[in-house]
Amino acid sequence: MDSQSQYLKIENLSKDFGNFRALNNISISINNGEFVCFLGPSGCGKTTLLRCIAGLELQSSGKIFQNGALISNLPTSQRDFGIVFQSYALFPNLSCFENIAYGLRNAAWTKADIETRVDSLLDLIGLSDHSKKYPSQLSGGEQQRIALARAIATSPNLLLLDEPLSALDAKVRIHLRQELKNFHRSLGLTSIMVTHDQEEALSIADRIFVMDGGEIMQVGSPEDIYRHPASAFVANFIGMTNFLSGTVVNGKKIKLGTHLFPIDTQGFSKGDQIKVAARPEAVKILTTKTNHSFEGKIVELEFLGSFVRLHISTSLSPKGNLLADLAVFEKPKSNISLGSKVNFTFSPDLLSLF
Repeated sequence: MDSQSQYLKIENLSKDFGNFRALNNISISINNGEFVCFLGPSGCGKTTLLRCIAGLELQSSGKIFQNGALISNLPTSQRDFGIVFQSYALFPNLSCFENIAYGLRNAAWTKADIETRVDSLLDLIGLSDHSKKYPSQLSGGEQQRIALARAIATSPNLLLLDEPLSALDAKVRIHLRQELKNFHRSLGLTSIMVTHDQEEALSIADRIFVMDGGEIMQVGSPEDIYRHPASAFVANFIGMTNFLSGTVVNGKKIKLGTHLFPIDTQGFSKGDQIKVAARPEAVKILTTKTNHSFEGKIVELEFLGSFVRLHISTSLSPKGNLLADLAVFEKPKSNISLGSKVNFTFSPDLLSLF
């Protein structure tokens, strides 16, 4: 990564709460104008990392640089960021206008400049006619927009978002995450969002930092993380995944169940016991039996709009059903119905070996 494009740099950062290590030796760089997500399960350290960047928590060791300047020990008030919390934290006794203007008044802006700035932000978020309303009179999505406008009112260069959409219902959340992405692009801010929602991270981020146990497990674009998970944990956490047990036969084959299956096994040795991660879309339903096909029985069908998810009972997956996604327009002529037997195989380039 070009050091000139780095906006935020974190070196060897750790955070302890008593005997508990919440963050362990984190070192990352975030580019100027990038939208990144800290993604992971509850308790993985993602919110603690965000709070350390904001100065709301003081790291136990390590350094944080923002735009080349060391900010590790600066108080929160001297750091250049805006923040939106999960609860939005709007002042219930202030109107929308006054909520957005709050930081500007503290920064001693003139009345005229405040009015101009707040009016432009209300227009930007599409709530110009809500300026005199109070938070209790707004929907969850509208409150989220007001919180966002308040966070950027003073023109910070860094926007921090702590699970900003988690309190909203699914339909509003999907709509607002696209708005948030467009908002980020139009302003050119460097943005960091904490989320436990993998679909949210995949849809909105330029890069994802997958975290677990206070450490970074993998960094990459949404496509990289999804298509090429670095570990079984990442494969399991990001998207739906089938895990199958196998054995390496040679450099070009593995044994799955009683079948030999052709796949590149570079990095593994003959006899290695491996775990094979297969996304549901990697499972291919066949109309006839082949040398590399497997058998199973459909025990559940889920119609999910553009595709059907098959739950297949098979000896390959003794601890649970194998999931296979079948695009509606690709549905084979053979009978795909509850209780029917099917032949299937896998797309080798869509499998990951661990």
